[in-house]
Parts: sequence; C-alpha cells; structure tokens
Amino acid sequence: MLKAILTLFLCLAAGDLINKLTGLPLPGGVIGLVILLAILIWRRGPDPKLRETSHFLLRNMTVLFIPASVGLVTQLPALKQDALPIGIAIVVSTVLGMAVTAAIMHWLARGGHPAREPQSREAQ
Repeated sequence: MLKAILTLFLCLAAGDLINKLTGLPLPGGVIGLVILLAILIWRRGPDPKLRETSHFLLRNMTVLFIPASVGLVTQLPALKQDALPIGIAIVVSTVLGMAVTAAIMHWLARGGHPAREPQSREAQ
C-alpha cells in the first residue's frame, strides 16, 4: 500500500512541479492525473496494490473533503458578501458544462462525424 500511495503522491508532486515550472493554466493535480494515466497506459493498467489503494481512497473520499468544508465555514463572511456573483457563476458554469457535455455526447453518438444530409431517392 505504501508503494501505491508513493506512486500517487509522486504523480501529484510531478504535476505540481510541471505547473510551477511551465506556468500551464492547469492545476498541478490535473497534470499529475495525466501523468498517472500515461503510466497506467504504459503498464497496461494498475497493479493489484494500486487498484486496492485507489479503491480504499475512493471509499473514504468523504473524509478527505472535511478540511475543505471547514475552510468554507471559516470564510462564511466573505461568501455572504459575494453570494450573488458566486451563485450566478455556479449556475452558469453548471449549465455550460452540461450543454458542452451533451453536445459532445451527441456528436460521439453519431460516430464523431459531421451531420450528413440524408440523400433523397432521386439522388440514388
């Protein structure tokens, strides 16, 4: 389990380092996930210990959100002051995210090709 946690941590640390060195507009955690994905593709999947550790972390993810929740509670005055812009940003970003996801899924369901006009019987 220690080796698996070390693998996950090193991917995160590498992502953070790449983010700081390059200034990419992606969080270090996302870059770390891409690194982990590349490793998993290269290895043709996770080893049993990494799979077990990942499942453990996913099962206990709610505990990992407690520090973030406490951080929100300590910032309630700032959140109350900007409640309207924050609320609008949440609603707009959710609707846009859903719309983009729906458009991509629709495109992929059609085979990823531009819409083709059906041919008329005369053209056949």
